[in-house]
Amino acid sequence: MAKRRILLVDDEVTVLLTMKAVLEISGFDVETAASAREGKSKIKLREYQMVITDMRMESDAAGREVIQAARVAPYHPAVALLTAFPVDADEFGDLGADKMLVKPMQTRALIQSIEKLMDKHAAKLQRLAGAAAAPEGADAASPKASGKKAVKPAAKNAGKAVAKKAVVKKAAAKKSVAKRT
Repeated sequence: MAKRRILLVDDEVTVLLTMKAVLEISGFDVETAASAREGKSKIKLREYQMVITDMRMESDAAGREVIQAARVAPYHPAVALLTAFPVDADEFGDLGADKMLVKPMQTRALIQSIEKLMDKHAAKLQRLAGAAAAPEGADAASPKASGKKAVKPAAKNAGKAVAKKAVVKKAAAKKSVAKRT
């Protein structure tokens, strides 16, 4: 079985090195990025089963940018937001993240959370791929035969929908932060 690949994005070198070591000892293949820019570049170049990103790096919106890049990636990785400044469940979901990991976190709890999220995300992708697969003997039900338009794969549409929703919600989140300050 191939190791599951994780991209870890954080501007704190100590966090990167510590989490990388912990995750590798637990059997993951981990790559790191020390900025949102580097993280977005790596998301485009390689495939990851999961992207874990800090929220506040070179700017307050840096984590959002990494999440957006992951959401539009054609391979649809699971996405976790790593933060020392927890937000409520609705807010991190609106950002497009599947899970929020709060720093500092016990090693065992971190690994369990990551394992659970990866398993849940893989099952979701399988369901979406199964729903998008054409049934056998589908010639009579093919788009051409029925006169209907072809449907894009559900997994692809799901990623785009989440990304679009996150962009729309980003403006609302900025207004919410502005009201608090």
